[in-house]
Order: sequence, then C-alpha cells, then structure tokens
Amino acid sequence: MTDAAPPTRARPGAPAAGWASGPLGAVQAAGREIARQTALRARAVAEFAASRPASADRQPGEPGAMGADRRAVRPDVLAGVSEWAVQELALAQEISSQAAEALLTRSLTLVHRLPRTLDALEAGALHEGHLWPMLSTVAPIADAKLRAAVESEVLAWAAGRITTPAQLGDKARRVVLRRDARDAAGRLERALRGRGVSVRPDSEDGMAVLSALLTVPEAQALLDALGRYADALAADPDDTRTRGQRMADCLLDLVLRPGEKDHAPVQAQLTVVAGVRALLGSDEPGEIGGQVVPAELVRALARALGLFPGDAAAEVGPPAPGPADPAPAPQRRYPTEEEELADWWAATEALVLREWGGEPDPPPEVVERHRAEQARFDRMPTPVEMGVFDAPPDGTSWPGGAFWHEKFWEEESGHDASWQDESPPDGCPYDESPRDGSPFDGSRLDGSSLGSRPNGVPPAGAGPAVHDGPGPAPGTWAAADRALDGAGTALLDLQRAVGRAERAVTDAQRADAADEQAWERSPAGRVTAADDTLAALAAATAAQRTALADLLQATGGGGLVDRPRIAVVDELTGALLALTDARELRRLGTCGATGCRRHPGSCTHDLTGRPGLGPPPPTRGYRPGAVLDRRVRARDRRCRFPGCRRPVPRGGELDHDRPYPDGETSAANLVGYCTPHHRGKHQAPGWRNELAPDGALTVTTPSRMVATTTPPPY
Repeated sequence: MTDAAPPTRARPGAPAAGWASGPLGAVQAAGREIARQTALRARAVAEFAASRPASADRQPGEPGAMGADRRAVRPDVLAGVSEWAVQELALAQEISSQAAEALLTRSLTLVHRLPRTLDALEAGALHEGHLWPMLSTVAPIADAKLRAAVESEVLAWAAGRITTPAQLGDKARRVVLRRDARDAAGRLERALRGRGVSVRPDSEDGMAVLSALLTVPEAQALLDALGRYADALAADPDDTRTRGQRMADCLLDLVLRPGEKDHAPVQAQLTVVAGVRALLGSDEPGEIGGQVVPAELVRALARALGLFPGDAAAEVGPPAPGPADPAPAPQRRYPTEEEELADWWAATEALVLREWGGEPDPPPEVVERHRAEQARFDRMPTPVEMGVFDAPPDGTSWPGGAFWHEKFWEEESGHDASWQDESPPDGCPYDESPRDGSPFDGSRLDGSSLGSRPNGVPPAGAGPAVHDGPGPAPGTWAAADRALDGAGTALLDLQRAVGRAERAVTDAQRADAADEQAWERSPAGRVTAADDTLAALAAATAAQRTALADLLQATGGGGLVDRPRIAVVDELTGALLALTDARELRRLGTCGATGCRRHPGSCTHDLTGRPGLGPPPPTRGYRPGAVLDRRVRARDRRCRFPGCRRPVPRGGELDHDRPYPDGETSAANLVGYCTPHHRGKHQAPGWRNELAPDGALTVTTPSRMVATTTPPPY
C-alpha cells in the first residue's frame, strides 16, 4: 500500500469524514452550498404557497371550481393552496406541472412537518438525497409529537457519521417501526393489497424491466432461489453468461417453459434476525435478508413455516385483574342528543325558578292591564287600519271585511295560499271575479289599482298589474320569513351533525385509549414495556416461553436449513457478544458431570473456571472454520466499507486485515466486504484500512479523509 498523509479529523461543522485536500474539498464545499440553496428554495416555495391561498379560488359548488375527484387525490399539504399555484411555479421553474406539484408538496412538507430536517439540510449536515427517506418514512406520521420525536432521534443518530440515504432510510424505518408500530402495520396491510407484477420500458430500445411488488420474505426467497438455480447449472467452458444473466434465463425457463429444462430442485435460504421480544409479541422490528421488517411480519413468517404456534405469539386479551392490575372501570354510557337537550332545559328551568325566588303574584289591576296590552298586541289590524283599503263612505265596514282580514294575514305570514282559489264576497274591494261563474284565480289582485276609483275600488276591466314600485313586491316578506326559517333549520341540522361528529370522534378516541390500555396490560404489552430480555421473558406467559424454547431446540429440516442460533448482544449498544445455540447453552450451564448434563436444571455446582460464551478460537489455516465464519458474518452482516450496504457474498470475501500468515484467522482479524470493496482494499493506491479488536473499521483515503464504521447493532 502507498502511505497516505496524516489524516484530517472532522471538525465541528465539517463533513463526517473531514475536509478533503485539493479539488475534492471544493467538491464537498459545493455540495454543502447546493444543500443550503435547496433549503432556501424550499422555504421560498412555502412562502409563495402562503401567498396563494385556496380561499381565492372558486369554492366547491360554484361553476368552474375544482372537481371533487381532483380534490380527493390532491396531497393534504396542498389543501390550503390555490390550484393555480402549481402552474405559476411550473412557469417560474421551467418544469412540468407534475414536477412543480412535487416540488410544492416536498417544500411544504419540509417546512411544516420536518423543520429539523430542513435546518440540517441548510446547515450542510444532510444533502438532497437524504430528504427522500425522511419524506417517505417520517413525514407520514400523523401524530405531530411522535413525528418530531422520531425526526430528532434519526437526525441525532446521523450526526457525525458517514450516512448514505439508504442507511438513513434503514434507521428511520427501524425507529418508526418501534415507535409507531400500529400505524406502520396499517400501512403494511394497505401495501399488501397493492402487490402485483408490472413491466416498464427500459432506457435501451428492445429491453424492458419486469417488476414484482412482494413482501420482503417473498422477494428475498425468490431472489435467493433464482441464484441457487443459476449456480446449480452444469459448468460449461463455452458459457460466457454472467450470474445475473443465468438467473434471468432460469426465471424464463421456470415460468414460460416449465418442465423443458432439467433444473434441479433448490431450497431458498433466508437469514431471519428476530429478538426474543419480537417473537413474544412486542413491537421490536426484525430483519429478513438484512432488511428491516415489522415484528408482525417476522412472527407471520415463523408461523407460516411451522416454527412457532399461531396462538403463542398472539396478542391475547388482558389477563384477569389481580392486585397489580385493578379491574377496569365500566364503560360510561354517553347521553343522546335528545337527552342532553332535556337535561339542559330542566337545568335552565330550575335555574330560572331558583333566581325568581318564589315572589308573590302581582296585584289584580296589574294583571288586567298586562292582559289588555297583550290583547291589543295580539289583535290583527284590519286592512283599513293598515291603509290597504279606504274606509267605506257611510262609515261602516266593507262587505266581507272579515274575509280579507283573515286572508291578508295568511298571505303575509306565508301559511296558506289556497284562499286565492276562492271568490271574495260580493261588494268587497278587489271583487273582480267574473260573473260567469268561473273560479276566481286572484291574478287581478294589485294594490296599485286601489286609488284609481273613489274609496279604492278598482276600475272595471282592469288587467293584471305589474309591481314596479320602490317597495317590496307583495309576498316578499313571507318569502323572506320562509328563507330565514329554512336557514335556521339548516343551521340547526348542521350544528347537530357537528355535535354528532364530535361525539363520534370522542367515542373513537376513548375506544382507542381503552384498546391501548388493554394491550398494555396484555402479555405482548408487558413484553414491549420490559427493560431487557430477561424482564421480557418474565412478563411472557408460560405458553409463550414453552413455544420459544421449542423453537430454539429445533434442528435443521423442514422449514429450517440450520438450527436456530442465539445472538447474545449488549443491551445498551447492540454489539454482538456471542453466537450460540440451545445445545451450547445447556452444555455451558452445567459443571459437566454426567448427571448434571442429563438434568441441567438440577446442577447447583460452582461454575467458576468453566468456559463461557465468547468469540470462537482462531482457526489454523487461511480459511475460517464453520463456527468462526458464522460468527464473523453474523457480526458484520453487510459490507463494512463506509456507506456500503451490499451483503457479504456467501463462501468468500472475509478478508484478513493483517495478511495471513502474519495475521491469524480470528474474529479480531477478519472483516466482511463486498467484492468491489474487497478488491479496493488490496489494489486501490493510497488507501489504508485498519480493523480494531472490537470490530471497528477505520478507512483513510489518499485525500486525508477518515471514516470509521462499527458493526451494525442488533
């Protein structure tokens, strides 16, 4: 290797690997400036959106307003933004409307839902690629407090370390699955309904990409099986196909030409990492094929393979109330709207009576005077008193005056209009009914004709009148009263609907809280709340512990390629301390005597000096033994180069940090790489890789950048 210059450690505010020397340092500075400008653009776009409110657009129900279908598929963050803001932004940025809407949605989400992420972007701690896992994983969390807590935890983890977008997304998924397990399970359930197979054109003419949306275990098993089919093909010196090309051909043979090719059966292998708490029903996520998955998916896979009984990990109901768990209070019955109204009226009436205090009745003369005044107000004025008709010349009343008195008020109050089909008595004003016996239709009634003859009698042969005066048309007050009554009824119905909706939301919240409390009292809830694995085992039921013991004592065969292994990890750091199995635990848990080996639970001897759990001993020779190989792969799981997430290939790529034979074949001297980074470690000039005894790998570049990675925690 070529010796590099002394490394430059990262200073506060500098990149995690430090500032590179030469042109690469300028690249780093430019990247940070791009991140800062991206954050400034997001803030400016959000400010522009605030200046284009949706209230300025035509509202639903108006001609030309946005359709209900379009409004339903619009992102929630755009609900208060004018629909025309997208077109204006597209024109300003010289992009398509779809790209403008995506930019607007992304900017508003960062400003209003991920403010700390936007601050980190502006400070240069993140770049634009880091935004996607935060937008897709953290931003959808509905609870604002939970979303802020998850955002803070993920950003705190990423600070000061080399973090690629894929690594940030993996961490975000782990935190979300742990903190927001129920909503994550709901999203997974909805995603399962979207499974399918699709084809899209490739960038090269004549090629296409076949995509299958599957669950993680299905996709991992399918990929592993295709790889094993390709590896099982007979060796042919003339076959120049790559492994990927052979996998594609095997897929075509199995689907399009089943039975034509003699493909030997293969068994797909998946590596499942699940904590004790995940198997016992907690929300702790697991891993399948190196990809983080919800705990429920791990339990479902174990049940599907027959490794775990279906009822052992089920989230059973709350146990019987005991001294530590008092009986829950009975569910309260909430009154209906009618009952609430009756209670309110009774309380109001009681309050009025209490404030009145039972005063004596007023004097009789006061009562009589009040009744006379009330009668005067209650009496309906006659049309003559209201100035509608002139008084008869002889001082008497018009014939049929009572008829007009009653019918006038019916018209003005809007109660009845059927009187217009009746004929008024002979001799009264407006008597224009034909004398041929045809019914009176009321169409010739017009107050404007009242003064055309003495005493207000309309002239003979007067036709229908048209109201063109400055005052309201006849019957407009009745229409106004009806409109007010209708508006009041609609408002009352709306208030009742809002009240019912509020009560429904309250009931749903109470039911949700009751479900959460019941789950917390269940074995799964107690396992989730346990501080460590031993406490989780103590909180589990006897059936769950028995099922877990049966799983750990299983041997290879059936759904298992190999017997289950037990990873003993540091509870605080997640670092792997030992990789063992049930047999080794039984062997190391006794003094070694024959009787104690047969009955481990009865061994009470002093175990001081007995070998304990730890890394396996070194292997003589270049290639590690099976136990050592399994331990190193379980520790690293992925390529250890900073930022790389490729899996360590089976059967190779475990590198001696100090070349063999100067360096022994041991866990402290072996590290897992993918094939490209394994080549780079040996062939790239100016690079230096150093492995510490605890598994930390430090990489120094020719431009004096330094990056350190540790084994991924469990």
